[in-house]
Amino acid sequence: MTKFVRAVLTALALATGLTAGILSADAGGDKARQAATGPTATAIFAGGCFWCVESDFDKVKGVVATQSGYTGGHVANPTYQQVSHENTGHYEAVKVTYDPARVSYRTLVEYFFRHVDPTDAGGQFCDRGESYRTAIFVGDEAQREAAEAAKADAAAALHEAIVTPIETAGPFYPAEDYHQDYYEKNPLKYRYYRWNCGRDARVEEVWGKAHTPS
Repeated sequence: MTKFVRAVLTALALATGLTAGILSADAGGDKARQAATGPTATAIFAGGCFWCVESDFDKVKGVVATQSGYTGGHVANPTYQQVSHENTGHYEAVKVTYDPARVSYRTLVEYFFRHVDPTDAGGQFCDRGESYRTAIFVGDEAQREAAEAAKADAAAALHEAIVTPIETAGPFYPAEDYHQDYYEKNPLKYRYYRWNCGRDARVEEVWGKAHTPS
């Protein structure tokens, strides 16, 4: 989403007030992050707006930390402006640090798929363009195998092709400070954005009737 669009959404939110629908939108509450009990591991997911992906993963027990950033492209140390408006090849992504003793990588991948629209190749929800596409960036062969298996399960559940690529992880560049924990720093703006973008409504539409293997 461009800065202009985000500014317009913010202005509308402040001008019209929060409706009941906005107030019921996911605000990223119930943060589950806790200190790790031992060695940690990392996972990298691109799922559209990184504010929302960060908020979603912060609720998962076993997740120690999340960080918004950019990856998958060819420009070193990109800015948000570059990623949003130039051909950098980067995705908005989130690096998830987790405790493998409490949550598995496979579980994180399955959770990721259930919180995006993996059938959309053009972006996510109201955010369109290559930087908002879905992707999974794997760090080793074990992660790749787990991601491929979860992707196959998602395709079987939806009876549709899953367009989310599974890529080898490269450099991850942290986003600007104002993007980190945005949902906590700006809860009203975040709620309005998420509701207006239709993220939760579309996820429910995609996954609400998904087939669950017995």
